[in-house]
This record gives sequence, structure tokens and C-alpha cells, in this order.
Amino acid sequence: MINIIPLTETYYQQALLLANKVHGDNYLDLPSLIDMQKKASKNAINANFIALEGDTVVGLRLSYAANQWPLDEWCTPSLWPCAQTDMAYFKCIAIDPNQQGKGIGPKLLTASINALKQQGAKAGIGHLWQQSPGNGAVKYFTKAGGKLIKEHKNRWYEYSIKENYQCTICGVPCHCSAAEMVIEF
Repeated sequence: MINIIPLTETYYQQALLLANKVHGDNYLDLPSLIDMQKKASKNAINANFIALEGDTVVGLRLSYAANQWPLDEWCTPSLWPCAQTDMAYFKCIAIDPNQQGKGIGPKLLTASINALKQQGAKAGIGHLWQQSPGNGAVKYFTKAGGKLIKEHKNRWYEYSIKENYQCTICGVPCHCSAAEMVIEF
């Protein structure tokens, strides 16, 4: 049985291992995860969730509360359906490859959306990995109501060069594209 619960410090190490297994070496480290946990919490509500099978983390959804994350060159706020101050950010999803296709991703996304709505967000934006196996990231996000805002070529190129992120598809450098997508709540 799979249980969806908020991410806590107890599961940080397993969450890190899963994120790096799915997305590539050096995708996530402990200081980054701790920072992401701070960005996910607002009004004592945590928007980061994990999927557990027994005591094993098999899924991870990281999201930032509205107005608690910085815009970068990959964001297109002029095309968003609400003000930046009301926009949450869907940072990352990772599902153990042996557990994919079992509906864990949508359950994690629903839990995160519910928490973000309780925090006061009106919508959430994400940059979906278009080269994910079978373009599964974009497909699942679209199925949840996500709408394409803009495509960004070479989204993780600089990250792979400067931070030694090793993409599971490209290695270093990464040439994968991101679909900037939004879900309105």
C-alpha cells in the first residue's frame, strides 16, 4: 500500500537518493533540499510530499509556496493567469522507476495542490522535463489540467555545466528542454 504524507526530515536521505536516481547525479543535495523545504512551508502548511511503500520513499513532489520563490530567466509571468504573488511553483517530481505507471505522481500532485490552495495560491507553474521517458512528465501534468505557457530549450544546460548536474539522458552538458506549464486552482 502506498501512503502519501508530507515530507519531513526523517525522509530527507531517501528523498535525495530517489531524486538523484531519477533525474541524475547531483540533481539535489541536502542543503538544497532543506532550502526547498523552507520554500514549501507557509502558514504552517507543508506543500512537499512523499509516497511511502512501508518505510521506503518511492515518490517525491517538491513545490514552493506562492511568493516564496525567485523568478529566473525561464519564467514568463506576462503569460501567467494570476499575479506572481499568487503563483506557486512545482519544483520537482520523482517516482521510483519500479513504481511508475501506478498513479503515484497524480496523487502527489493532488496533495501538493491541496496544500498550496490552503496556503492561498491561485495557480502553480512548473518546468516539465520534455525528455523524460515517453515525455511522461508533460503527459501527467497535462492530464492534471496543466496548460503549456512556453517551451524553453536547453533549460538545464547551465546547471549541468556550473553544478556538475549529470542528466540521465544527455550527461554533461544537458540539452533537455522544459515546458513551462501552469495549473490553475
